[in-house]
Amino acid sequence: MGYRLDEIDKRIIYHLMKDARNTSAPQIADDVSVSAGTIRNRINQMQEHGILIGFHANVDFERSEGYLTNLFTCTAEIVHREEIIQRIFAISGVINVRELMTGRGNVQIKAIGKDTNDLARIARELTNIGIEIEDEGLIRNERFQPYQKYGPDKERSQLSMTDLISLSGESDVVETVISADAPIANKTLKEADQAGLIGDELLIIAIERDDSILTPKGSTRIQPNDVVTVFSRKGVSDQSLQGFTEQAPG
Repeated sequence: MGYRLDEIDKRIIYHLMKDARNTSAPQIADDVSVSAGTIRNRINQMQEHGILIGFHANVDFERSEGYLTNLFTCTAEIVHREEIIQRIFAISGVINVRELMTGRGNVQIKAIGKDTNDLARIARELTNIGIEIEDEGLIRNERFQPYQKYGPDKERSQLSMTDLISLSGESDVVETVISADAPIANKTLKEADQAGLIGDELLIIAIERDDSILTPKGSTRIQPNDVVTVFSRKGVSDQSLQGFTEQAPG
């Protein structure tokens, strides 16, 4: 089974897309109300599963060297595309290759040349390896922004940082981050059960703390910033999670 992104992972991706170089694990941790160790652990997991595939510098070659950046839109035969792409990267000046699904213009190539003659040389080499150039143009500027749906939601508080998975039938699994003022915070599971904070339909199946996954026991004490995984055969409602996510009514 592949890695499943939860709300914490999505917020991490948002911050890294926004500014990976100047964003630290403690800064992200402050935003999502977990520990810096948890953030580092999640980043490592997403890298291991091929979700985070690199942190790349965006360089203005015109400003730094007076070079030109060109985008070639090309067509390559699908059956030979993998082999051709390897040969594309062997061409001096090519820095990026983007594969599209099907049809003409299914390969986009970003290349750097010191002048128009150098770009013409790259075009010839592309043609020589069996690629048909459909269009090309100089890139004037590139701008990036993070994926907004992974960013903070202005209408919800950090106390409701939860992620829900619906299983077969009515069963649900929920991951929720424990806030400092949640009724269950700083209580053992036994104390929380005696206080009625864990309903009969809920089962705590895992607790993530810093870089560790804890096996829940009656003596296990729930701490602020813990990521608690809850299972219910009858479905999880906001009311059943009240003790995990908000201050008890006065």
